This record gives sequence, C-alpha cells and structure tokens, in this order.
Amino acid sequence: MATEAFEEIAETFDFLDDWEDRYRHVIELGRAMPSMEEALKTPFTKVDGCASQVWIQPALDGDGPDARFDFKGDSDAMIVRGLIAVLHALYSGLTVQQVAKVDALAELGRLGLDEHLSSQRSNGLRAMIVRIQSVAAQSAGQ
Repeated sequence: MATEAFEEIAETFDFLDDWEDRYRHVIELGRAMPSMEEALKTPFTKVDGCASQVWIQPALDGDGPDARFDFKGDSDAMIVRGLIAVLHALYSGLTVQQVAKVDALAELGRLGLDEHLSSQRSNGLRAMIVRIQSVAAQSAGQ
C-alpha cells in the first residue's frame, strides 16, 4: 500500500544500480524537502532513539479514521533528512487508518535501505516510523 510518490522513489531506485547513487538520491530528496520552522523543533516534536537530531510534526486534515495524514520533518543530518523525505512520500496523503496498515519496513526493504544503513540509522528510522504510526493510531481512535 504505497503512495504514488513512494512508487516513484522505488522506480528510481530500481533504475540506479549502484548503492552510492541511491545514497546520493536519498540525500537529494532531503535537500529538496522544505526545512521545518525552528519554532516547531521542540522536545514535543523531537524523535527519541535517533543518533541525529530528528523532529516530526504531524498535520491532520479532518478527524477520526478518515483524517488525511501529513507531517513536517527535519534533521541535522542530510541522509536522515532524506530518510524523512522517503517516509513523507510513503505516508503523506493517506488516511490515518491507512497509515496504520502500511508495512513500512517491507516497503523500505524494496529500496534496500535495510541492507545499507548503519544499525544506528536503522534504529532511528524505526523510531520515526513508530512515531508516525502512533500519531496515526491515536488520531484514528485505535
């Protein structure tokens, strides 16, 4: 259950043979992502469990399980900003009910990220996924 934006990333990854090219692409995705306002970078939006500084600010359009999910995110590390951009492509625009059903690790596995990230980055990525799914589940009333 991936979004069209995520499918585009997956297609690009299929086209890029070399992991270094894929790594650069993730960084470019992070550079293209709008920066998060400094006022939103608070302890409330900070994601624990990441080696880098990471902030995620959810934004919902509507109420209940049919509310549309979106978020702003930022990091002080470019590769992590890129991972946030990948997660944004994976989740943005889904209903909060759909967000809870996404198997993020399987979808990200299609990109080969699980094989090429350090254990610290992988743990941080999982922490971001847990935060996103937790917000969505709370908003869906689950």
